[in-house]
Amino acid sequence: MSQEREPLYIQIQNHFKQLIASRQLVEDERIPTEKELIDQFQVSRITVANALADLANEGWIYRIPGRGSYVKGIPEKYIQSGRSSAIQEAYAANSPKIGLIFPSIEDFFAIQMVRGIRKALKDSKYSLIVMFTYNSKELEKEAIRELRSRVDGLLIFPVDAEVYNEEIIALKMENYPFVLLDRHLPGVETNVVLSDPLQGSILAVDHLWEQGHRNIAICSNTPMPTVTVEERIQGYNEALKQKGALINPALILTDFSIQDESFLEDYALSRFIKNKMATAYIALNCTLGVHIWSVVRKLGLRVPEDVSIITFDNPSPMLEEFSVFTFINQNEEKMGFEAAKTLLDVLANPNRTPKYSKIVLQPELVANRTTGPVSS
Repeated sequence: MSQEREPLYIQIQNHFKQLIASRQLVEDERIPTEKELIDQFQVSRITVANALADLANEGWIYRIPGRGSYVKGIPEKYIQSGRSSAIQEAYAANSPKIGLIFPSIEDFFAIQMVRGIRKALKDSKYSLIVMFTYNSKELEKEAIRELRSRVDGLLIFPVDAEVYNEEIIALKMENYPFVLLDRHLPGVETNVVLSDPLQGSILAVDHLWEQGHRNIAICSNTPMPTVTVEERIQGYNEALKQKGALINPALILTDFSIQDESFLEDYALSRFIKNKMATAYIALNCTLGVHIWSVVRKLGLRVPEDVSIITFDNPSPMLEEFSVFTFINQNEEKMGFEAAKTLLDVLANPNRTPKYSKIVLQPELVANRTTGPVSS
């Protein structure tokens, strides 16, 4: 597997496993700081933090708060099994493999989901090959075509698209073993594991309503009207109807995009927030939630005194400044775990008549400091 197709945090882990296994790094030797690793690998802080956390959990390194990370050595389980490197076994040429087709690994949601998949596969005979689509339908098609003959089954997180990817439909027609993550195809029966999108929005609206908010906006910067986005908006509408509230289309914000590291006062979302069109915002992804938080602060407004914010998914417990968010926990690690377990079950019974499994996880609202009572 080419290194470019491995999640970045796994690349960092494998880099240090190889150095430790080959004795280029020895016990109690200090490894580079997080800042140095960010510069070396050109990745985000969260990626480095998660890579180091996994290395520590597996016993390759130990960490001393305020001082850094140090080599612990080759974990005993690898020595006892005669493995000089965790990498050699994971990607052995003749080992059975499962393919993961994923948009990208850019946030804690994705990292947690991949972590759940890896946990499910840990004691199986299968190793994992990852290919990224970068939310491109064409790249998704290419990934499916390339991997299907190289792996025993596929885990697919579908890209944002208005219509189905015909390559996924072809997999179903040919009874190829695969499981969809987070998104289902309406009218098409497949194995799928997802979090209940309607319930997530209902929980968010209920929480804000209890705090006195009546002008509640729901926001998505997804370029295509995906099934997941539509169902979350449906849940938002249903929650307001249950409270006897009128649906205000102006508070359903989907026709915009966000620009990284930029702030324009004439930007549509900025104008909306500046004019105090809503007292609370439900962001349908954590990146957008952080962006709204940033815009609110740059406009001189306060969170939650002036504006309350709920995100779907946690921006990251690894980053202290974003650990204050109220968020909808979709149990993404469990989602990945259940999807991989479902695929393992399908692969263990290849001659069984297809009986598709739809696992719907119940989301939870985690209340924190970005939501509060509406100001009078």
